[in-house]
Amino acid sequence: MLTPLVVAPMAGGPTTAALVLAAARAGATGFLAAGYKTPEAVEAELRAVAGQPHGLNIFVPVPAPADPAPLEGYRQLLRVEADRYEVELPTLRLTDDDHYAAKIELAVTYRVPLVSFTFGVPDRAVVTALRDAGTAVLITVTSAEEARSALAARPQALIAQAGSAGGHAATTSPDRYRGTTTAVEVLAAVRAVSDVPVVAAGGTATAADVHALLGVGAAAVQCGTAFLLADEAGTRPAQRAAMLAGADGEHRETVVTRAFTGQPARALRNRFTDAYSAAAPIGYPAIHHLTAPIRAAAAARGDASALNLWAGAGFAAARSAPVADLIDALK
Repeated sequence: MLTPLVVAPMAGGPTTAALVLAAARAGATGFLAAGYKTPEAVEAELRAVAGQPHGLNIFVPVPAPADPAPLEGYRQLLRVEADRYEVELPTLRLTDDDHYAAKIELAVTYRVPLVSFTFGVPDRAVVTALRDAGTAVLITVTSAEEARSALAARPQALIAQAGSAGGHAATTSPDRYRGTTTAVEVLAAVRAVSDVPVVAAGGTATAADVHALLGVGAAAVQCGTAFLLADEAGTRPAQRAAMLAGADGEHRETVVTRAFTGQPARALRNRFTDAYSAAAPIGYPAIHHLTAPIRAAAAARGDASALNLWAGAGFAAARSAPVADLIDALK
């Protein structure tokens, strides 16, 4: 079902069809990232990778917050950033299902070999429809508790995501999430309650990391940050520069923050995370939409201080190279 090495879906630009195709040619499995894309854009990417091994990651819709007051309070705090970047702050957008039903329909229609889910557990009917189309379903979890809930939907595998992973945590308990777990710890916890294969993810930067996880029972190892600087990745220039500076640059460490999207996510520390992490409430995707104009303006200026520089704990080991070379180095 899976190759031992999986190239993680990285929504927001880094994952491209070219990245997934290059991974397939190099003997790994790449996942397209459906998050934030229109159904038309997702369909174009599915057509581009047709006939090659690939997967598709889909965000499970998150319920709207019961109390929007903290979100509005955060919006007022961000006015200074809107003024700094000369953009308008949007009104709060409390609901957004990211075209969930349409993306499920596309996965069924195109008989995508592998579909993974993040931010929650899909309905059993969704899993059944995908399995009937010949798709293997994976659900991303961050704890044994979440694994038990996911198994009720009858997926064919789980992805055990550690706190060291870059980007959004898949946790369904953002109020309790701290991002302190390692891949070995989460893999062991999830395998202890699971009767399906478990993919390990988070903080894997070297071949030694990959081999260690496979050696303690991972069915495969999913790496994302290691591919952010790949030639085929769509990573923004400002993030590439920040990562290439490594431990000697301005962005010397990663932090878990809700500042950009309202969902815990690991990113390179910058001015924005320092200024807003403590104040940011839980509220994905409302805060994602709220900060989007600020982030877009910062990206246009090449200003990394207000960008969501998603990266895992092993970011300093990332390097620029073709995907095939990066995969060879992780085998």
